[in-house]
Amino acid sequence: MSTSETAEAKPSVLFVCVHNAGRSQMAAAYVRSLGEGRVEVRSAGSAPADAVNPAAVAAMAEDGIDMSAELPKILTTEAVQESDVVITMGCGDACPIFPGKRYEDWKLEDPAGQGVEAVRPIRDNIKARIEDLIADLLPGHA
Repeated sequence: MSTSETAEAKPSVLFVCVHNAGRSQMAAAYVRSLGEGRVEVRSAGSAPADAVNPAAVAAMAEDGIDMSAELPKILTTEAVQESDVVITMGCGDACPIFPGKRYEDWKLEDPAGQGVEAVRPIRDNIKARIEDLIADLLPGHA
């Protein structure tokens, strides 16, 4: 245990989608916002895009969350190993599986190439799932 870890380590979540430009970025942003620093969060993609989806950035801004500085990241084995919960969003078999991890696959429409109107319901679905996830990871803190 490193000196930065406390007796009560933060739960950690990794969100994975193909491009790490929409769904996984929105999910990570909601965990950062709604988790109030109590959950460690990562996001990554099996084939990262060059930039975050502008419609996803716009949809999140409507909900008061700024994702404009985020950049897509490549999925690494280390990111999976360092996470307690791994949530995939359409990345297929690209995510390595390690014993003892909690895996979930969220079926969400891909916002790639869609306008903000189409991204809003995806955003709202992700927010509801994140609220449930935080309540599960932090019982009594919701």
